[in-house]
Amino acid sequence: MPRSTVMLFLLIVLLLNSHETFGRRGRGRGKTRSRVQIGLPITGKYRDPESDQYYNNNDGAKITLASHFDLEYVLGHKIAFLCVARGNPRPHITWFKDGAEIYTHLYLHVHEWQIGKEKVKSKLEIDPATQMDAGVYECTADNMYSIDRRSFKTDFSIAFD
Repeated sequence: MPRSTVMLFLLIVLLLNSHETFGRRGRGRGKTRSRVQIGLPITGKYRDPESDQYYNNNDGAKITLASHFDLEYVLGHKIAFLCVARGNPRPHITWFKDGAEIYTHLYLHVHEWQIGKEKVKSKLEIDPATQMDAGVYECTADNMYSIDRRSFKTDFSIAFD
């Protein structure tokens, strides 16, 4: 193997190890599931009766199942997020990345299934994943009564085979 190739490989390993040591803050980056939605009052009740009625409406859009909050993906592999919501009328699910609405394109696909009269399932797939796919994704379910949302934070890792 040429010396320049070996030196390049060692430089990459050194850079990756320095990122591992100094680049991470807070909790670990494993797959975890968050059960607390940011912004919801601790009591579950709102001071304003109209807000309480809006957000706690039985027919309002509610996300019943969502992907992990913190996901570390491998470059070149597939990323998939899931969002299932219920409501009457059936909610509409919209996907966002870093606050901007995202749409299907060559490497990003949104699949949606209607389940019965009140449920919808949406799956966002990115294949292959690149560095540009790191960020905060969000699924928003809404109908005429309320809006519910979940966020998913992603970052990448590089796998050596």
